[in-house]
Amino acid sequence: MTAKTSMSSTYQDDPEIQRKRWMILIVLNLFTFMATLDGSIVNIALPVISEQMKLTVAQAEWIVTAYLMMICAAILFFGKLGDIVGKIKIFKWGMVIFTLGSLLCGFSDSLPMLVGSRLIQALGASMTMANSQGIITDIFPSTERGKALGLIGTFVSLGSIAGPSLGGVIVASLGWEYIFWVNIPVGLIAIVIGWSLLPEDRTRLQVHIDKAGSLLFPLFILALFSGLLLGQQVGYQDIRIIGALVLAVIVFILFLAVEMRHRQPMLQLSLFRNPMFSLSILCGFLVFVANFCFNIIAPFYTQNILNLSPSEAGFLMMLFPIVMVIVAPLSGALSDKIGSELLTFAGLIVMVIAQVGLAQLHDRSPIALVGVWIGMLGLGSGLFQSPNNSLVMSKVPRTQLGIAGSINSLVRNIGMVVGITVATTTLFNVMSNRAGYRVIGLVPDRPDLFLSGMHVVFVTSASICLVAGLLTGGRLWWARRTLRRSKESSQTL
Repeated sequence: MTAKTSMSSTYQDDPEIQRKRWMILIVLNLFTFMATLDGSIVNIALPVISEQMKLTVAQAEWIVTAYLMMICAAILFFGKLGDIVGKIKIFKWGMVIFTLGSLLCGFSDSLPMLVGSRLIQALGASMTMANSQGIITDIFPSTERGKALGLIGTFVSLGSIAGPSLGGVIVASLGWEYIFWVNIPVGLIAIVIGWSLLPEDRTRLQVHIDKAGSLLFPLFILALFSGLLLGQQVGYQDIRIIGALVLAVIVFILFLAVEMRHRQPMLQLSLFRNPMFSLSILCGFLVFVANFCFNIIAPFYTQNILNLSPSEAGFLMMLFPIVMVIVAPLSGALSDKIGSELLTFAGLIVMVIAQVGLAQLHDRSPIALVGVWIGMLGLGSGLFQSPNNSLVMSKVPRTQLGIAGSINSLVRNIGMVVGITVATTTLFNVMSNRAGYRVIGLVPDRPDLFLSGMHVVFVTSASICLVAGLLTGGRLWWARRTLRRSKESSQTL
């Protein structure tokens, strides 16, 4: 039994929609940026929030992780729901829910209220993230798709990496509430423009929701993230942590078994039979793991080791998104002309060099040198992200664009959490081994402990980028070999 689709003429055949396509892209980019930004912007405000609400570090971490957990738990469901009831409809309501959640976050005066508001915010974010790339691929012609996906990929990466830098400036000048309230005016403007500009949905799958998959996947995410994040605080030898991780593995295997047997699964596993799709997804995951190693370590290095103020640290770290916002659109447009494989490979090599450079920094490193390595990391990410997003979405049938986009966003968010886990676990283990006792935070008057851990973290993230580079190099070799064989066959004929 195959799923039926409800389709009329495509958006690409409609001159009115084509005339407005770039304005539509602006609306999508605004919410993509804000939704991704809110996964990381809170990091730099946690000390201030913790002091005001009298929270421990372990309690404060849930302000960040609850948001990421909800997105990962819900994003596949909303990707599938977008394919069924309409990607644009789900995106529109996601804008409203995200803006409402942002308003509630700023008014929160306790941890339960703030975490609850973050969950509402994340619910809206997952609705927009799951469907934005599918909408772009539907609306834009193939000759401009790389450029459009490149721009949305730019804002995804900008949002994920600009959080600490932008948050530092906002917290220093206005207060922590405004890291959430800054979303309100932007969100309202985007909602007004979006509801008037975005067209009606024209592609829908006439299928039923996969109820078993919709329940099992959030349970897997909850067990996995609880085990990973709580394991940093109590140790991974704790029986409760081991139990959570074992449960995650069992539930995930059960989820895959259900999806393989289901006639209309939430997750189309057939997508992963395309090696280019699977490889691009994997490389994207590895890059976000590496970038979030930087994202979690850099605020502590710049403020606690280099003794910069939050605003000064924010401006220094802003080099990453500034370079990226310049490079990524150019990279996306160039991928339409020369292909994506070479650009993704070049970007990863630049990232490896930058991560190795960051691993050499110490407490007396010149600010200019720190800025050079941060800027290079932005350059490499800009070269990689846009063409890689284009590769992911170009390998997918139109009726599965929603679920493909949500898979891409899911992998990105899991990469963020894994990056945070890899960075903090590595950092604290190295610091503990050097100190001779268990360390789960900065040790006063011992910058050498932090620097030792930081160096190992950046060597680890460089190794992760190198693995992605080797995989991408293989993809480049395969693509060129296939093209050469195709040309030889056509000449023979």
